[in-house]
Amino acid sequence: MTAQSSAGRIDTSKPHPARVYDWLLGGKDNYLVDQEVAEKLPPEARLNAMRNRAFMHRAAAWLAGNGIDQFLDIGTGIPTAPNLHQIVQRTVPTARIAYTDNDPIVLRHAEALLVSSPEGATDYVEADVRDPRSILEHAAAFLDFSRPVALSMIALMHFITDEEDPYGLTRTLLDALPSGSYFMFSHGTTDEHPHLVTSVTATYRKGEIPLRMRTRAEIEPFFAGLELVAPGLVTATKWYQDSPAPREELSGFYVGVARVP
Repeated sequence: MTAQSSAGRIDTSKPHPARVYDWLLGGKDNYLVDQEVAEKLPPEARLNAMRNRAFMHRAAAWLAGNGIDQFLDIGTGIPTAPNLHQIVQRTVPTARIAYTDNDPIVLRHAEALLVSSPEGATDYVEADVRDPRSILEHAAAFLDFSRPVALSMIALMHFITDEEDPYGLTRTLLDALPSGSYFMFSHGTTDEHPHLVTSVTATYRKGEIPLRMRTRAEIEPFFAGLELVAPGLVTATKWYQDSPAPREELSGFYVGVARVP
């Protein structure tokens, strides 16, 4: 694989969403400041992270099974096997996956853990979703945007505030995709855990991590103009296609896969 860095050293004085999420998934690549935030979250947070990760596995496998062999994954997080490319390349060994995250620690792990199959390729660039044109510029040198690309944004946009225009950032990325591409998306919500709204938001705020959980009605606009794949925009454990139905449980994420017409 190839990797590019646009930032500097790891800041261990402040928690980072990718490292908090790593802790929730049972990972070891986090620091005390991240652990302090994660441990104050309700127990549901860890279960929701795992359910969200399972959705990504199901959706990526379905896309690969339908012939998608190029993926742009933004908000990669710290690699946790199986990673997206491992899921995809089980079906399409020649698939190419471009990973992006803004935490320098992800770059440190990228070369060791984001290793492609011999037939395919992975790429990693350190960049921020708030600068989508920079991401697209790097991705265009690795992916072929004349053919369908799957844009993956998993557990990312709830860290983008309303003032940062999350819908506009997403639209810039989607507008760059050719017809026949797909959008794989999940977003944090407290719709099924209304009693946790205050505690979750306050915990992240104390860690100086912006958090904007959104309702289903607020998440729907991310899919504007796209063709949602059945079962549509649903909570994480309700999305599946050709795999066995997951155990239906309360979820802290809305998820969906949509086709670019």
